[in-house]
Amino acid sequence: MSSGFGDGSPAEPVSAPQSPTVPARGRFSRFVRRSHEQGRLVVQPRMGFADTATMRRGLEAVRAARAASVGTVTVDSYTRVNDHDSARRALERGDDLNGYPVVAHGVQETGRLLRGVAGDDFPVQFRHGSALPQELFTALADIGADATEGGPVSYCLPYSRVPLPQATAAWAECCRILSDRSETVHLESFGGCMLGQLCPPSLLIALSVLEGMFFREHGMRSISVSYAQQTSPEQDLEALAALRLLAAQWLGDVDWHVVLYTYMGVYPRTVVGAYRMLEDSVRLAVRSGSERLIVKTAVEAHRIPTIEENVDALEFAAAVAEDERRHGPAGAVRRTGIYEEATKLITSTLSFGDDVGSALVNAFARGHLDVPYCLHQDNANRSRAAVGPGGVLRWSDPGAMPVAVPDGHGRRPVTARSLIDMLGYNERRFDREELVGAAVRGML
Repeated sequence: MSSGFGDGSPAEPVSAPQSPTVPARGRFSRFVRRSHEQGRLVVQPRMGFADTATMRRGLEAVRAARAASVGTVTVDSYTRVNDHDSARRALERGDDLNGYPVVAHGVQETGRLLRGVAGDDFPVQFRHGSALPQELFTALADIGADATEGGPVSYCLPYSRVPLPQATAAWAECCRILSDRSETVHLESFGGCMLGQLCPPSLLIALSVLEGMFFREHGMRSISVSYAQQTSPEQDLEALAALRLLAAQWLGDVDWHVVLYTYMGVYPRTVVGAYRMLEDSVRLAVRSGSERLIVKTAVEAHRIPTIEENVDALEFAAAVAEDERRHGPAGAVRRTGIYEEATKLITSTLSFGDDVGSALVNAFARGHLDVPYCLHQDNANRSRAAVGPGGVLRWSDPGAMPVAVPDGHGRRPVTARSLIDMLGYNERRFDREELVGAAVRGML
């Protein structure tokens, strides 16, 4: 099977496919497709407020931003664990929640939130983090939501104690809830963001594609696959090219696109360092042909950002994307085997069941899929990864997974100190650049 990177050379032009020719379904995917065809990167914030007035003000500000932006309504922690009574009591008391409690507010109130704001030129996605989101998805279907996200693995292993078989059954039901009521709801896999960092690209890609296949198997026809920016721009570019190829191969008969996440790990503490981190992710998104980018703000290391700070990040990202496009297409991408490794993980996982859901459950039960440093009861937690020279993220111990460890990187123990050092790699990298620059400026 061709990798799409060319053959016979360690560096070949990126030739991964663009968006599929399948007609875009629903206004979320139509907006993303149209923006991409116009040469515009779609940018999206993380944003959620408990009261409807503030949440609406946030959506209106994002809509007015000088960018091709889509809206986000992030739900609160009570809703994520289906404790809707506590969410209602918090609303009655006027307590501050860390998101918008969709179920507690109810369909009519959430409908009022969106009315006159969401539309063909500004679709809105609901983001949640729930392993058992049936009640939430029922509400979203009744509201007529444009999009949501998650997955049977990606919203189970890192975030909950729910057994993986139970979460997988719940997500199959959730797909049916959405697909039975509307063919236009868009569903994004969070599989490419497992734990945010220290998960090598091949596993991120495999999990995102497998979750996309799971969605497709249960009736979803508009899907996005995800990838989180890691610690090496060159490795990330190769990974995104591999993800596009694999999505085309396994999801080619549905409407799909790629969403990139600005780095989800320990963030730079200086303002300039944080903006440079965001700039890197924007340029990576453009160079890789990704259609959508989830941005972070300059205050991520310190507190929850304001509406205005979210808008600033969106407009900065849009300006960087326009600048990057003027540079023309990316040159060559180094081929190191990410595509081949992800392909092996996908095809071998599928042999563990008669459907994608059972295959995922059985593969994790056998340690055939194993997320590094993830403590969930259904994850073997035998695999380990390490950040090497130049920020390249590699397996140091694959556990029982069918992947190879590069020569010289095999089965080295990861200590608490080395783990902390790796988690802070990008923080040190971008803050150090700012501090060095400030010192140089001080000497001039």
